[in-house]
Amino acid sequence: MTPKDDAVRNSLIDLRVGIVGLGLMGGSLALALRGRVARLTAIERQADVRQLALREGIVSDATESLTPTPPSVDLLVLATPVRAIVDTCHSLPDLYPDGCAVMDLGSTKREIVAAMDALPPRFAAIGGHPMCGKETAGLASATADLYRDQTFLLCPSQRTTAAVETVALSLIDAIGAHPLRIAAADHDTAVAAVSHLPALLSAALMRVAADERLWPLGASGFRDTSRLAGSDARMMLDILLTNRKAVLEALRDYETELAAVRLALEDGDEAALAEWLAAAQVNYAAYRRFKSAERLATAPPHFAENKPGKIA
Repeated sequence: MTPKDDAVRNSLIDLRVGIVGLGLMGGSLALALRGRVARLTAIERQADVRQLALREGIVSDATESLTPTPPSVDLLVLATPVRAIVDTCHSLPDLYPDGCAVMDLGSTKREIVAAMDALPPRFAAIGGHPMCGKETAGLASATADLYRDQTFLLCPSQRTTAAVETVALSLIDAIGAHPLRIAAADHDTAVAAVSHLPALLSAALMRVAADERLWPLGASGFRDTSRLAGSDARMMLDILLTNRKAVLEALRDYETELAAVRLALEDGDEAALAEWLAAAQVNYAAYRRFKSAERLATAPPHFAENKPGKIA
């Protein structure tokens, strides 16, 4: 174990963590943190999921809800759909009169960070969004390595302290992810283009190709492009409604591109079609080079300066 590993472990070993929601994201976090923190408590409304988590030793204990007696935790991680996260933030002052540290895993950030901003000063809170996932949901799909080598976005709120950010960074390091700080508004604009729009396009494709007579002809291209259509519908509904403006802007940009290629096709304009396809190919090649370089890069330097500390 390296000195860095020791530092990360020491910052988490006495931490009591509560995870609200043991779906894919919350369950994977619990699996990744198992044995690395003092206590893992699940807050999960589905009895069968609680029983599975306890039976498999994924968590130390489990409860149905934060009410009427919320569990004693040092860090509360909110891993439910976005609107449920916002609702929980609104109820925290009554649930924890002495405050606690809060982090979330929601896919949109503006509404969540605004709810964190409204928390009393006794709370320390930071928004989070791991850029990973699967097209399947639930604890049964969770894996301990889901976050490994993935980007984990952090969105500070007015309640973010140096100490809670340090603990969040230690947690991210412990699960093998790479942190990146971004403002909530910038986050929502960016993920609308690279995450939420692809999910919509995948769903649209699956609606167009709903005839099962077509499916024997589908190969890897159809399989890869349609994969996100299997995403949890409730989760996607929350994402779209809480990031409506940015998603609409991304859709408008996409529709502009579709209009250009449609016009070229209608006109039989081979030169315009070739130029349109070549530009996309050049952009994709640049994207691939960027991702290859990203895999070799270390975490951003400003994160390396953080030292483990007590949550405050």
